[in-house]
Amino acid sequence: MDIATLTELETKAGVPQDAVVTHGELMRAFEAFRQTNDELDAKAAGDAVLQEKLARIDAALDAQTRRLDEIALKSARPALGAERARNNANTLEHKQAFEAYVRSGEAAGLRALEMKAMSIGSNADGGYLVPPEIETEIGQRLTAISPIRAIAGVRTISGNVYKKPFMTAGPAVGWVGETDARTQTASPTLDELSFPAMELYAMPAATATLLEDSAVNIDQWLAQEVEQVFAAQEGTAFVTGDGINKPKGFLSYTTVADASWTWGNIGYIASGAAGAFPASNPSDVLVDLIYAVKAGYRQNANFVMNRKTQSAIRKFKDTTGNYLWQPPAVAGGKATLLSFPVIEAEDMPDIAAGSLSIAFGDFRRGYLVVDRAGVSVLRDPYTAKPYVLFYTTKRVGGGVQDFEAIKLMKFAAS
Repeated sequence: MDIATLTELETKAGVPQDAVVTHGELMRAFEAFRQTNDELDAKAAGDAVLQEKLARIDAALDAQTRRLDEIALKSARPALGAERARNNANTLEHKQAFEAYVRSGEAAGLRALEMKAMSIGSNADGGYLVPPEIETEIGQRLTAISPIRAIAGVRTISGNVYKKPFMTAGPAVGWVGETDARTQTASPTLDELSFPAMELYAMPAATATLLEDSAVNIDQWLAQEVEQVFAAQEGTAFVTGDGINKPKGFLSYTTVADASWTWGNIGYIASGAAGAFPASNPSDVLVDLIYAVKAGYRQNANFVMNRKTQSAIRKFKDTTGNYLWQPPAVAGGKATLLSFPVIEAEDMPDIAAGSLSIAFGDFRRGYLVVDRAGVSVLRDPYTAKPYVLFYTTKRVGGGVQDFEAIKLMKFAAS
C-alpha cells in the first residue's frame, strides 16, 4: 500500500489532517533513510557526504516522530468545562468554588464543600483538592506523555501504601487415579510487595493579569502547566528512581544474567560486546532478548530505549535486506522493531560499556504505577510577588510487580 493510499484512509478514519501530513513526511523521510543507508552499505570505504546526509535524515525522523506524538496528545485532550459539569450540580459547585480560589484566593466556598464532604487533610495550609475534571485531564495527559506510565499497569488507591500479595511457593499439586488416596497438599507461601505513594509537586506561576482574564480557561492552564513537570519527574523515577521519596525504577533493581534469574531480580541478556552490538549479525541479540521473555508476556510486549539507541538500531536489516525498524503504519501509531512497538524513553541510558540500554517485556504486567486519588493546589501570592504561585501536589508510587515480565539488554561481553 503506497503513501497516498494510506493518507486517504487515515483522513477518512478521522485522523487529524496535520497528523496525516506529518505521518506522510515521516514515511518519505524513512524511504530516503533506507536509500541513503543502502548506498552507504554498498561503499566499502564509506562516504563522509552520505554519512552526513544519513545523520540529517535520522534527525528528521526523530523530529517528525516527536511531532506525531505531540499531535496525538493534543487530539486526545479530554473535553472540560461547564458542558460536562452541568450534568452534575455538585461537580459544578466544586468547579466554581475552585475557580474563585485560583483567581482571587477566595477559599470560603471550597472550605464549605470539603467540610460538607467531611474531607480531612485539605485546608488552607495543605491546599484544596482540584475538581474531578482537572484531575482527570492531568491523569490522561500524563498517560499520553509519560512513556512508562503509558505502558505500565496503573492502580488508584485512597491510602498511602498499596500492598500486593504474591505466592513464593504455590500449593502442591499432582495427578492421581480415580480411586487413589489423596495426600494433603502443602499450603501456599505468601509474601507481599509494597508500593508507597510519594509526593510529587509542581509550582507554576501566574500573573494577576492572567488570573483576572475571564477568557482564560483556568482548568486547562493549570493542567498544562503541571503536566510536563510531572511527566518528566515520573519518567525518570519509573526508570531509574531509587525508591527513596520517589518510585523505584525498573533499572534500580538487582540485575542478573538471565540464565541465573530468580524472583526479585531483573534478568538481562548480554550483547556480546562491551558498549556495543556485536560486529556480525548484531540483530541476533535482539531476537535473544525477545525470546528471553516467556510467551505469555510477549503478546503485549514493548521495546523501551532512548532516541540514540533507537538511531543505532534503525540501520539493522534482516538477511533479505529489510529494515527491522519500521515507522508507524498509521498516524498516531508507534514505530516497531521486529514487529513489537518501540517506546522512546529518554531516561534510558545511552549505549556504553555495561549499560542497560534496552528493556523488553510486558510492562502492563511487569511494572505498577500507584496513584493516590486527588490532586491538591495551594495558592501562594506572597513568596514571589507580583506572581502568584500554585503549589500543586499529587502522590505517586511505582515498582516492579512481576519480575518475569521484563528483561534487559546489557552491553557487555557476558
